[in-house]
Amino acid sequence: MRLSQLFTRTAHQVPADEQSLNAKLLIRAGYIHKEMAGIYDFLPLGLRVLNKIIGIIRDEMNAIGGQELQMSSLQREELWQKTDRWDDKKVDIWFKSKLQNGSEVGLAWSHEEPIVDMLKNFVSSYRDLPICVYQFQTKLRNEIRAKGGILRTREFIMKDMYSLSRTAEEHEAFYQQAIEAYHKVFKRIGIDDKTFFTFASGGAFTQFSHEFQTLLDTGEDTVFLDRNKKMAVNEEVMSDEVLAQLGLEKAKLDKERVAEVGNIFNFGITKAEQLGLQFSDESDQKQSVFLGSYGIGVTRLMGVVAELFADDKGLVWPQSIAPAHVHLVALPGSQNLQAAEKLYQQLTAAAVEVIYDDRGESAGKMFADADLLGIPLRLVISEKTLADGGFELKTRTESEAKLVSKNSIIDIVKR
Repeated sequence: MRLSQLFTRTAHQVPADEQSLNAKLLIRAGYIHKEMAGIYDFLPLGLRVLNKIIGIIRDEMNAIGGQELQMSSLQREELWQKTDRWDDKKVDIWFKSKLQNGSEVGLAWSHEEPIVDMLKNFVSSYRDLPICVYQFQTKLRNEIRAKGGILRTREFIMKDMYSLSRTAEEHEAFYQQAIEAYHKVFKRIGIDDKTFFTFASGGAFTQFSHEFQTLLDTGEDTVFLDRNKKMAVNEEVMSDEVLAQLGLEKAKLDKERVAEVGNIFNFGITKAEQLGLQFSDESDQKQSVFLGSYGIGVTRLMGVVAELFADDKGLVWPQSIAPAHVHLVALPGSQNLQAAEKLYQQLTAAAVEVIYDDRGESAGKMFADADLLGIPLRLVISEKTLADGGFELKTRTESEAKLVSKNSIIDIVKR
């Protein structure tokens, strides 16, 4: 990717109508564009980050047997009537619309009901189970407050996964697998050491749930954290009874601000009974399916990472989800541009993802933009580096660069 051909531009002025750090940085760096409160477009660089996150999540969901699908965003009223979740007094985040024939449809905020209804067509025997399906889909929620940038929006991309099991024991075994898979996702992204398994309220889903909460000063939630056990309790369900159930001591808990990056729910057999999803067991007796639901807000996760690692110069992306591995900067001068062009081709041929600043701007402008964009490695080509026989290499967070020879640059960058 050449910056001279990228239609987006960096802006070093803070957007006046944004309060959140993640949105300020992502808008300034040209990763997102704000359409209206709580609704953002993801531009080429932002989409690259999202796709990296999606790729990591997809790997880990496939590893535990998940099968990817894509469900409709329009949902039938009668399904949600059966589970008592259509009423706006029960679920207050619905977006709804009327069809030309006068019937009403909902715009997807979750997919438990449609998934269970759809799988009635494929599940009849114990031999058909267990099943685990997931999707990456745009969800719409009519949030009252949408002031957290891409941490809390009215339109967002979510990975939602659903498990169907024959018994409570089979469900619990998969539930634990999903917890481990989530930790693997967060470890690959680089936030697992700051992310904690949390006991929480189930909201519109169930009485209780489990969340994955990441330490963040600007987060919307408060938890009480046991660092030794790597476990937390959300403030909304904090009580002596809950602490006793989890084996936690109040005196050993730290009160922290956090941002939710994932959640999992155990529905038991409730949804199957409400929607009529049964299977014949080995004795030919009818049984209801156990349902689990597992969410990761992909766009929210991007916002948390953007905010968590940022410094006073701009974004700092972990290598695993950065839009590119190397930010190549050629200072003005024909000799520099020729050398940079050659190196750009070599890096690309070696399957190294490169953003190449070939705009010929001043050194100060290009370095400031490189800091703002937050690519992990920076390579600078100038008359001085060429005279010394190589290129300057530094990480995004290092203050000092080192000279790397032309012959070793590919190997060093790939390592």
